[in-house]
Amino acid sequence: MEARLNFYTNPVAGKFLRYINSAAKVITDSTLPAATQELVKIRASQINGCGFCTDMHTKDATAAGETAQRLHMVAAWREAKVFTEAERAALELVEQGTRIADAAGGVPDEAWADAAKHYDEDQLAALVSLIALINAYNRMNVIVRQPAGDYQPGQFA
Repeated sequence: MEARLNFYTNPVAGKFLRYINSAAKVITDSTLPAATQELVKIRASQINGCGFCTDMHTKDATAAGETAQRLHMVAAWREAKVFTEAERAALELVEQGTRIADAAGGVPDEAWADAAKHYDEDQLAALVSLIALINAYNRMNVIVRQPAGDYQPGQFA
């Protein structure tokens, strides 16, 4: 399987990726815990059916020391006991933010309030930005049918 469009050889796509990758660095460098960042990216990617991003972020999380048990449970996080309350709040927010079109009125106040109990304002800004960003990456990869499975941890560092 080949992608419909090569992001790395197309000048417009390449320029766009450089800009959004710069935005990603702001989030990576924030105080939002790295493990939470990976869980959020994995969950959004699962919901959006982005195989490329699911492959990438599970491999990056593994390379960073995340356990296989926790990674296997991301899709069923509500029933899993392996996530902290803060991580659970972030996972709820990413689900609500990713499925925004499915809910009249957008993200419920309860989901926001729960996240705000665990994260300060800068971390919330990073979390919201991350949710928006991973959804953008997911959509790009799904639209062009970016193949999954060959990613190597740190490949885009």
